[in-house]
Amino acid sequence: MKTTGPEGLRWYAVQCKSGESFRAAEHLNHQGYTVFHPVMQREKRQRGKTGQVLEPLFPWYLFIRMNPLQDNWAPVRSTRGVIKLLAFGREPVPVPDALIDTLRQQVSDQAMVSKEPRFQAGERIEITDGPFKALEGLFVHGKEDERVVVLLNILQQEHRITLQSRQIQGSPKS
Repeated sequence: MKTTGPEGLRWYAVQCKSGESFRAAEHLNHQGYTVFHPVMQREKRQRGKTGQVLEPLFPWYLFIRMNPLQDNWAPVRSTRGVIKLLAFGREPVPVPDALIDTLRQQVSDQAMVSKEPRFQAGERIEITDGPFKALEGLFVHGKEDERVVVLLNILQQEHRITLQSRQIQGSPKS
């Protein structure tokens, strides 16, 4: 398992204070370190509204790329939001490049999926959850906060309703 990158650079795990991994990543970046802070988009309800938020994949950790023989460890340990470098004894333990590459790919794939439009205007959909479950309608458009507008024919009248995007799927009859 290869852990050494070009010019002796290696990845190391940095433990952060609770809720401060974004701050630690920002401060380490400002100090010129190469930082990988894997995050994912997640739907979250706050103050009565549902929206997308970025959350760390590992809430207490991020990764930093350093040369163990040339770089100074002291600034990392004293950076705001950082608790310590993960180590056995006094030696920080390198993280394999292959693991970082896999994490980068996973984060990239998740970002691509969340940006792709799931439906086209006029496409038939089926509602999978909520009071209109099992009804079919037409997709009108998506909204900025993971909501969608759907056109339903109820009692011989067309009604536009707004749903969470997770409440619909492509209609099997289309």
